[in-house]
Amino acid sequence: MERSTTGPTPDACPPAPGTPLPDGAAVPAPALAGLLDGMPRQRAAAPGAAPDTADPAPLPHRPLPRPWRLLPTPVGTPFTFAYAAVLAVTSLIATHADPALVQTLHQGSSTDVAHLVRTPVLVLLASALWVAGGILSPYTVAFLLVLTVLERRIGGARAACVFLAGHVLATLATEVPVGLAVLLGHLPDTSLHRLDYGISFGVATSTGALTGLLRPWLRWPLLTLAAGGLLSDLLTYADPLTNWGHVIALTIGVAAWPLVRRWHRPA
Repeated sequence: MERSTTGPTPDACPPAPGTPLPDGAAVPAPALAGLLDGMPRQRAAAPGAAPDTADPAPLPHRPLPRPWRLLPTPVGTPFTFAYAAVLAVTSLIATHADPALVQTLHQGSSTDVAHLVRTPVLVLLASALWVAGGILSPYTVAFLLVLTVLERRIGGARAACVFLAGHVLATLATEVPVGLAVLLGHLPDTSLHRLDYGISFGVATSTGALTGLLRPWLRWPLLTLAAGGLLSDLLTYADPLTNWGHVIALTIGVAAWPLVRRWHRPA
């Protein structure tokens, strides 16, 4: 029996290594492929293709300063904007209303010991509706700048908590010792009815809290400037109880750094 096989014909097989080729004969394609194996290949660039060069790194974009963000707006800082509107109204009342009426309103809003014993919540809130010294007081400017920036960084509700906490705690820290001193006989009974109102304690606390969110090159000069001004007022001894309250309020704000840093919202 004859076995039939299929395979390449002798003419299709590549020549053995070292076998000379006839003159003018072309090397078969399979043989040429075998000869190129192991040789480095270079891919030709497509016609008209631009050379592959890496794009230069873009320069960092620096946002332009926006000074108007230092002022409150109804949308961006609703708490500061609404509070500033209330202070503007009460300041107009204090300026243009009958002096006897203004005196009565201030006295009814005073956080002295006598009012704190009878209606503590009412006077603690009402006393923060007035600006001592009028609308052109330095504390008004500080209120607008500090509360606006603080609210943009931690939100309106949290900024209100910082302001109110400083206002309440600094008031109690100054008035409770007065009540105890009167009770022990070290101060006269008239000390229970001193006039005490305004936003300065809340502003001082907010300033101290805000410095904890600033970069060091701005934090320490601002904190030094604020503390130096308050200590200077204390050394003049014009109103030591209120001046001590300002220093205490600023200290409360600095003590709130860990809290406000957790609340911080990156811009």
